[in-house]
Amino acid sequence: MTKKQKNMLARIIIAALIFVPLFIAEHMGKLEFNFRLPLAFLLFLIPYLIVGWDILYRAVRNIRNGQIFDENFLMCIATFGAFAVQEHEEAVAVMLFYQVGELFQNYAVNRSRQSISDLMNIYPEYANIEVNGELEQVDPDDVEIGSTIVIKPGERIPLDGIVLSGTSFVDTSALTGESVPRKVSEGEEIISGCVNGNGLLKVRVTKEFDDSTVSKILELVENASSKKAKVENFITKFARYYTPVVVIGAAALAVIPPIVFGGGWQDWMLRACSFLVISCPCALVISVPLGFFGGIGAASRIGVLVKGSNYLEALAKMDTIVFDKTGTLTKGEFKVNGIYPVSMTDNELIEMAALAECYSEHPIGAALRQAYGKPVQTERVTDVKEIAGQGIEALIDGHKVLAGNAKLMNAYAVDFTENKEIGTIVYVAVDHVYAGSVLISDEIKPGAKEALAALKASGVKKSVMLTGDKKDVGQAVAKELGIDTLFADLLPADKVTKVEELLNALSDKEKLAFVGDGINDAPVLSRADIGIAMGSMGSDAAIEAADIVLMDDDPLKIAAVIRIARNTLGIVTQNIIFALGVKGIILILGAMGIANMWAAVFADVGVAVLAILNSMRVIKMK
Repeated sequence: MTKKQKNMLARIIIAALIFVPLFIAEHMGKLEFNFRLPLAFLLFLIPYLIVGWDILYRAVRNIRNGQIFDENFLMCIATFGAFAVQEHEEAVAVMLFYQVGELFQNYAVNRSRQSISDLMNIYPEYANIEVNGELEQVDPDDVEIGSTIVIKPGERIPLDGIVLSGTSFVDTSALTGESVPRKVSEGEEIISGCVNGNGLLKVRVTKEFDDSTVSKILELVENASSKKAKVENFITKFARYYTPVVVIGAAALAVIPPIVFGGGWQDWMLRACSFLVISCPCALVISVPLGFFGGIGAASRIGVLVKGSNYLEALAKMDTIVFDKTGTLTKGEFKVNGIYPVSMTDNELIEMAALAECYSEHPIGAALRQAYGKPVQTERVTDVKEIAGQGIEALIDGHKVLAGNAKLMNAYAVDFTENKEIGTIVYVAVDHVYAGSVLISDEIKPGAKEALAALKASGVKKSVMLTGDKKDVGQAVAKELGIDTLFADLLPADKVTKVEELLNALSDKEKLAFVGDGINDAPVLSRADIGIAMGSMGSDAAIEAADIVLMDDDPLKIAAVIRIARNTLGIVTQNIIFALGVKGIILILGAMGIANMWAAVFADVGVAVLAILNSMRVIKMK
């Protein structure tokens, strides 16, 4: 419990200890004195001010700032009215129970924030830099790219980098939700925010702190509450118009009936006060955002970062999901599994392909260089030209070399023999003469098949896969995973076109999600209703481009976060229906004089507490 909550609890207890004896005395007739001073009013005013001074202060401050109609104003007007008609105990009771509801609400909000604030604990306090043979603790913000930092066992990794020496197991649970540590050793990348295990690591820093994984994640989490769901925006607008209407309604209820029917001013004034208490919209204003915040927190606990409740709401309505193949459903770890030379030896063919791809960042280029197994002599390569969606043209030792797919061969009118093996085929031509082909294959990710099955079980109607690979390669993967629709042989721009076609085929209520690796899929991630990135444990591109980030690249978690989203939206809808329904009934009863101030307290505080309890179910969601 926070200091603020403890102070509020103390005020509630003190006010209650004073109020209860006064309440008993009032009902026993012990507070009837023949003094000119309104002694009963003054006595009840003591617990009222103890428990409600902050409500009065906020009401005055908001009126001064032009924000008149809020729950603080309603509570003040209602309790002042109760005092005016000498219903002192009811005035104090309303304020006392309202503050009990506020205390419970604050506790619930803090609980819902806890799962996200746990993530905020990934912020590193210092970095160790070696100076004159001794370790010196410095602010991570002061460490430059290329510096070497030392991470002791048990310390939080302050910056992204590459391990120079040492082996250890790293706890990534704060980022991924997974309890199994990840082994890191020399030459491997390591990201900030994780906790080092039992090994001493020396790391070369590759990113400044502002660009590091931990900084990007913290920025994302801090901004998550600013992107509100449609239902949240509706409640905000609803409360803005609803509150002035009920204040005017209460004023009319207090004034018009006594004038029209004559007499009974005190009775109608009390009905108007009850009307104001009942109408207070705090059950809606608090429970709806709390539900969404709890949903975002529940997702973060399993290593899924949701950038705002609007994306959680959209995900709950998603029925079409589109996957990029490489790096999303497959590992993206390409390996050479076949060499088919025509006019040169195996080694010569691999050498030409590796040299042509020597500057390529694509996994296929990396696979060719790995298969070559020797240092690539880049000085032999000039005039490198990358042709989007086709391959590479380069001069190697003065010879024009082409390395790419069948489209590249056709574009340069090379007479080649098509390789019908299942996989990615790299055709090589030297001086427009076909030299042979290389087969490169990728592996399906563990859990990808189960992920597709879980998505269908969760109600996703259609699954689509987009790939730049040949149709037979895509079909083999789609068949194994149970994908409904396949689009192959796509250029990067074609993927955006296909997603737009799929979006145009949907109704306004239907939503489409695109899942990609976040590195080369940014345009498609942005175009879809919901962009879901396989975060590679927090790659910059994923965090920037996507609406939802899977921190450990596990596609099985998509179905889990859909369940969280749907449960969240269901609970929020329940709260809206329950709060409006109960308030509507008791408002009518209050206006008719059937429901008194105590019923009004239940309609306000009781409904708010029940709605908040319902919202807290989201936080505890498994």
